[in-house]
Amino acid sequence: MSLRQRRAALWTLLAAGFLFVNFHRTATAVLADSLARTFDATGSQLGLLHASFFYIYAPLQLPAGLVVDRYGPRSVGATGLVVLTAGVVWFARSETLLAAFLARAVVGFGGSVLYIATLRFCANWFRPDEYATMTGYTVAAAGAGGILATTPLALAIERIGWRTAILVTGATTGVLAVAIATAVRDRPARDGVGVDDADHTPATLADIVANTRAVLAEIETWLMGLLLFLVLGVNFTVLGLWGVPFVADTYGVSVARASTYVLVGNVGFVLGSPAFGALSDRTGWRTELVVATSVVFALSYATLLLIPPLPVVGAALFCALLANGGVALVFTVGKERHAPAVAGTITGVINSLGYVGAAVLPTVMGAVLDAYWTGEIINGARVYTVTGYRVAFGVATGAAVLAVVAAVWLHRREAKATGPIAPTGADDYSND
Repeated sequence: MSLRQRRAALWTLLAAGFLFVNFHRTATAVLADSLARTFDATGSQLGLLHASFFYIYAPLQLPAGLVVDRYGPRSVGATGLVVLTAGVVWFARSETLLAAFLARAVVGFGGSVLYIATLRFCANWFRPDEYATMTGYTVAAAGAGGILATTPLALAIERIGWRTAILVTGATTGVLAVAIATAVRDRPARDGVGVDDADHTPATLADIVANTRAVLAEIETWLMGLLLFLVLGVNFTVLGLWGVPFVADTYGVSVARASTYVLVGNVGFVLGSPAFGALSDRTGWRTELVVATSVVFALSYATLLLIPPLPVVGAALFCALLANGGVALVFTVGKERHAPAVAGTITGVINSLGYVGAAVLPTVMGAVLDAYWTGEIINGARVYTVTGYRVAFGVATGAAVLAVVAAVWLHRREAKATGPIAPTGADDYSND
């Protein structure tokens, strides 16, 4: 097997693990009705249940980056999937809302390392001018997980029930954990044949502290984090929780049919990151594309405020998630501002800030919807008003406008950048 084929195969294993991370963090949109009936949950409680994944996932992104930089993607990725699998099994067998809340937090704990481990693998195995493209493909893998969490999951729930459907995914991630531990290697050998991890010296604690301080001291880091806070927060709230109920309640369609419109959004997620990553690597445009796609993101959610015809809803969700792929270029911007040995650290910092948004906004939008609830319950689940959804999407649109401001500010500052910041101590073992 050639080096090109080997690195593609190993990346596929890690990316498949990340696919299931996104499956579980967005599955609550389709599961919402089932969970509301099972646990007699309100909108706020469903928001908290959905966000429990992110309460753990978000703060662990910085530590995850440090751990991946020190121990490598193979060990960290495999261990994370083992923990995720345990949480999935617990969630599927939960009998109380509290148990389900804690189980989803465990799923978030295990899943917190997969994205950073995969990007660290890409930094080690691929050339710098391939990194944005591979980041795009990695995010596309997450989009594929989002697609599985829409209509396919809805159909599976109708046939075998939500608990069994979730248990099947747990068995799958358990197998993937074994495959990653067995097959993946952290980096290619110096001669380009086979793999050899023996000569990598991990960064010392002093190196890690110094590099973390350097990352946190930059205004650009916080601007990239704010962008992800707003964009990921809104998208994962709508696509991961309230998108399906919004379509079902507002347009009077079944959950299975409503999930197809969220599926369309996830198709945008799949296509956007590879397309913008490849375009960015080809043209050298980074923050220019971030600004352009943040504008598309804002316009998409402004359209949903109007409660447009259903085909337009699908198009707006598609564009919002397509734009997510352009905004994700901030990971490439962050990597290029620092030497490769700090790749996990900068990714972890801005990713952490992004998923704080995904932890906060579901509860905010759930509280808004509860405030406009008229008391109507159908099949054990609350039905929310059009006015409530309009106000909730107003919150999303306001966040999107703020994202445009942050993108423009980042672009202006990045245009003045002078070059990457060297790390302290740790060696560079990227495959140039």
